[in-house]
Amino acid sequence: MAQRTEKEETEFKVPETITLCVNNCGLTGNPATNNMCQKCFNATTAAAAATASMAMKFSGEKSPRSTTSPSPEKFRFVSESRRITTAADRPKPDESVKREVNRCSGCRKRVGLTGFRCRCGDLFCAEHRYSDRHDCSFDYKAAGREAITRENPVVKAAKIVRV
Repeated sequence: MAQRTEKEETEFKVPETITLCVNNCGLTGNPATNNMCQKCFNATTAAAAATASMAMKFSGEKSPRSTTSPSPEKFRFVSESRRITTAADRPKPDESVKREVNRCSGCRKRVGLTGFRCRCGDLFCAEHRYSDRHDCSFDYKAAGREAITRENPVVKAAKIVRV
């Protein structure tokens, strides 16, 4: 292997594929922007958009951003399709369907909206909400182990082949 000299390492090398801006502003051009720098490209696209909008105004066409007045058909009332129902027309509630009352699974006390759902799936009052205060069937150890293995996957490095 040839050793590099100090001059070669510190020397600034310009790649040969750099193209300058077409507008001769001195910056590098990009093939995606028609070999113009970003500043020149933005200026030309803004100018082109302005001339296009001016041409539309003078030709009498509406621009795509202009809004049209809403059609009166959209705001027509649909009173014909609505019908007032009487008590005889309404379906009767099933007597077999019972309304669920929220009660604590431990003491059967009514909890209403303040009930606590445990991971075992039961509903409890404030006194029995902790897993040590009721006979919880949920396995917290196994759930913790699963969470650790899910969040920390095993990472194995590739074997190094020594020559």
